[in-house]
Order: sequence, then structure tokens, then C-alpha cells
Amino acid sequence: MSEFVHVAVDAMGGDNAPSEIVKGSVNALNSCPNLKVTFTGKEELVKAELEKLKYPADRVQILNCTEVIAMAEPPVDAIRTKKDSSIVKGLRLVKDGECDAFVTAGSTGAALAGGQLLVGRIKGIERPPLAPLMPTAKGPVLLIDCGANMDPRPSMLLQFAQMGSIYMRNMTGVEKPRVGLVNVGTEEEKGNELAKQAHQLLKDCPDINFVGNIEAREIPEGAVDVAVTDAFTGNAILKMYEGVAKVILHELKGALMSSFVSKIGALMIKPALKGMIKTFDASEYGGAPMLGLKGLVVKAHGNSKEAEIEHALEQCITFKEKQINELFRSEMKLDELASARRAKKNTEE
Repeated sequence: MSEFVHVAVDAMGGDNAPSEIVKGSVNALNSCPNLKVTFTGKEELVKAELEKLKYPADRVQILNCTEVIAMAEPPVDAIRTKKDSSIVKGLRLVKDGECDAFVTAGSTGAALAGGQLLVGRIKGIERPPLAPLMPTAKGPVLLIDCGANMDPRPSMLLQFAQMGSIYMRNMTGVEKPRVGLVNVGTEEEKGNELAKQAHQLLKDCPDINFVGNIEAREIPEGAVDVAVTDAFTGNAILKMYEGVAKVILHELKGALMSSFVSKIGALMIKPALKGMIKTFDASEYGGAPMLGLKGLVVKAHGNSKEAEIEHALEQCITFKEKQINELFRSEMKLDELASARRAKKNTEE
């Protein structure tokens, strides 16, 4: 058997906690013999859910927590004051090396703040981005960043592109990931100063397959494998993506159920329709990893059901088995980069 992958799971995070969180984790445990899970949360509630299920008890632990960070709480304050919360304790397990990864469907802000404050960045990484996989007509695209860095520097976008390329190549098997910079037009001179400077850096980088600027409408078509942007733009794209998909599915269902004839037609196309819906189901890809941290932190949707949690844990296993952080360090030459920055800082002082 391969080496165990130990994942801390926030049992209290999200709209459907703890039942869907526990069920999804148990599904992953039953299908992945090299997975161990430590649930962080209120022990009596977690135990009550586990009692309903069959699972390998020797690969499950519960770390009792008396506090829960609510979605609306100020993230940094919550991380600093609620030290017995399920998010803080889960992140500390990763920081202390007791777990390889942490999965939460709870507060995004707390997960992002805690990831930086508690787990910490890999030396040489300027800022860790949040990077979900999103469905397109030609397979998944990595949207990087979508929530962590609202006002990045051009050099950060370059690192996002490098990390995104390494992640896609090793996690999804895309041999030469196409990297695009999200902009208001495809012409090289388009965009604000950030976009113009970042474009030049990406264009000059030999380590990535940069295909130039892309407009947001090209993302669902599968024009690129890695879409690089700042978190403000990325989050707007993500939310619009989810909203449009929800409306289309709702309207499609209404149209198919609108008459006797349409219902007959719906029955005929049901198998093909299910396949299409699964292709465009973001939960199939797990959660959004926060890349560039010393340990893996995965943020699942707040309304996650068991399938997304299961896939998020499988994502953690692949991340460790593919040694993604080690690839970041070696391929991006992060140790050399960190040393050069230290030397520059000492010279300036």
C-alpha cells in the first residue's frame, strides 16, 4: 500500500454540515485505502453522523472543537480569537505536519487568512492564489486567482501562471497547458497597467505556454487551460459562471416540463442530458486549492454536498502523490528566488 495521505476535514463548515461533510469524507475513505481523515468539529455531532455509516474506524479521528467561525465574521479577527474553532484547529494540523491537507466548506475569508497566517507560504511565493477548476466545452480550466489577491503585482500574475501550468500538467494530465491572461480584448496593448505589464512578463517566460490575452467569454469555450487574473475579476467571473449555469438549468427544466409533448421529449434525451449536466458540474472537480502554501488548503463551496467533499479529498491525495509543492519549488526555482530577494533587501537596507 502507498503512503497514507492524512487530511483534516472541517466537519462544521458549510450549509450542509456536518451530515454531508461526513458522508462525503466516508465515501472517500471507503474508496481510497491510503486515506486517513481527522474531523475537526463538535465531537458529539460528528460521532452521531458517523454512527449512521459504515467506515474504516482505524483511519478516522475526531479533534473536538468548541467554536465555529461563521461566514459573516471578520476573517483575521476570527482566526486570531477563535483558536478552538474547527478551521483554526484544522489549519494547525497542517502547519504542525500532522496532516497533509485541510478541506473546508466554511468561511472562505477565514480559510484564506488562516492559510497565510497559520500554514504559511512556500519561500519564494509572493502570494498564494485561490484556483478552482471550472468546466468548459473542452475540459476543465483553472481560474487563478478567484478570491485571494484583489490587487496583485504583475510578478504575482506570472507566478500564478507558473503554478497553474504545473498544477494542470500534473493534476489533470494536460501535457502543455495553454495559459491565457484575462483582459478586455485580445490585442497585446489592451487593458490596464497591470494587464499590460503582466502580459509582457508572461510573454517572456519560457516555462509556460502563453497564448496571449483572452476575453471572459472565451473561457467556457475551452480556449485555455489556465486563465490568469486578479482575484476581483476572477471572483466576478466565477460567480457569473455559476449564476448563468443555474439559470440555464432552471429554464431548461421548465421548458422540458411545460407540456405533455415536451415531457416525452425529455424522456428521450434524458441520458444525453445527464451526461451534459455532469460535464458542466463544478462539484466533479472538488474544491478550490490555495496554491503556494507549505501545506494544501482546499476550499469547497459553502453549499457542498457529499460528492464535492469526496472529490475534494481525492484531490488532496493526488496533490500529495504528484508532489505538487515539490514541483513548485524545483521548476519555479523558488529557493533561488527567495535568496535573491533576501540579498536585494539586505542591499537596500
